[in-house]
Amino acid sequence: MERAEGYRAGFRTQREELSDARLPVEGSFPDWLRGTLFVNGPGQFEVGGESLIHWFDPLAMLRRFRFDDDGVSYANRFVRSRDFEYARRKGGVRTPFPGTPPDRSVVTRLRQLLSGTFPDNPVIGVQRLGGRFLAVTESPHGLAFDPETLETTGRVDLTAGLDSDLTLAHVHYDHDAETFWNLGVSYGRETTYTLFERPADGGAPTALSRLRFEGAPYVHSFALTERYAVLTINAFGLDATALLRGAVTGGTFLDAFGPLGVPTRFVVLDRSTGAHVRTLEAPPAFVYHHANAYERDGVLVVDLVAFEDERAVTELTLRNLRSDSPALPRGDLIRYRLPLEGGSAERRRLHRGPVEFPMVDYRRRGGRPHRYVYLAETADGSALPTAVTKVDVESGRVRRWREPGTYPGEPVFVPAPRSDAEDDGVLLSVLLSPPADRSELVCLDASTLSELGRAPLPHRLPYAFHGQFYGPPAPGRTMP
Repeated sequence: MERAEGYRAGFRTQREELSDARLPVEGSFPDWLRGTLFVNGPGQFEVGGESLIHWFDPLAMLRRFRFDDDGVSYANRFVRSRDFEYARRKGGVRTPFPGTPPDRSVVTRLRQLLSGTFPDNPVIGVQRLGGRFLAVTESPHGLAFDPETLETTGRVDLTAGLDSDLTLAHVHYDHDAETFWNLGVSYGRETTYTLFERPADGGAPTALSRLRFEGAPYVHSFALTERYAVLTINAFGLDATALLRGAVTGGTFLDAFGPLGVPTRFVVLDRSTGAHVRTLEAPPAFVYHHANAYERDGVLVVDLVAFEDERAVTELTLRNLRSDSPALPRGDLIRYRLPLEGGSAERRRLHRGPVEFPMVDYRRRGGRPHRYVYLAETADGSALPTAVTKVDVESGRVRRWREPGTYPGEPVFVPAPRSDAEDDGVLLSVLLSPPADRSELVCLDASTLSELGRAPLPHRLPYAFHGQFYGPPAPGRTMP
């Protein structure tokens, strides 16, 4: 096996599944760190002997890290979705993946498109709804799993009670009201986004506002303040004609994705009533992830990672990411100021990228003023992040943690108990170490970014997307 493969190791299949491996610990993890980190992301990059095309296509694999009195234990397991079972049984792609067309007849592909058949391969993140843990993506369904064994235990219809085709994977949690906030999405001649609220026990959703847009602008996440929801409507999305043509020719979401000829729009909604407050326009940009948002002196402050254009989606093909010189789109940490009355949107760059996976102290600062944003930062020439970065958005000071030849994953912030200090806690990141052909769970002091400890895994994991920590230090969610 080639050991000097660098970032390419993050895009290579790992078929081994472990049920409950006790990990050795180098250094130490804080005594107060008790609970479980769940991480979701790609696990298998080929179907039927052929490579999938886009980074969002691979079959989902869950990772679990449990922190208890005995140390750290680990498990990983593929999510047994219908897409997974079809791929293993028939060696094909069941539904239209973002970059890979289904191995189905033209009639079946057309029927899937017209009937709104979406993949159920939940490769983006994790959500706890009531007493159930779900692996989620942009889909009508979440796949329930056992938090101990990671065994897939059922399907949950996340659109039940909503007039929507699917829901977003990035869900907000109001820790005070113990409610979830999310967007439902419906496609047709117009695209409709429905803002809804759902009790944390998994009860029926309450739709608060329905917004209709010409075409199909893409939304991956949104921002929430104490009083407002801020929907960032990208200036890029789907060409319905190209999507329909692709059902016949074998094209995909990727082939139909591009500029819509409109500005980026920030739609501000009142959380209590769903009433439209303002829509502000800004030059075209593409946004996956918001760090946080809050209100100050009649202005909404929204921090997010913004890309220049649609290449943030179209350049994430596995062929490009595995190449010697990947053309990686650059995302910058950007602050938008959105006045609630009069004026226009203002944009300021807080930190030059490439950066992604923005994170704040979501438990204590979500929807409220924040000072620190944690990110995964990428050096030139790499297809994967090479550093964990902390940006002080007030002073501009930047700290970094890096280890040559390794690739840290999304930094998940876990707050220290009984503390109000914003950066009193730890960052947990799954580190890919190609020279050792393994991954390691790294624990960093969130204040200094000094390493506290690490737990080497017995094998290598593909690079993941998003995680959530659940435990006494962080009830609810640790990220949006």
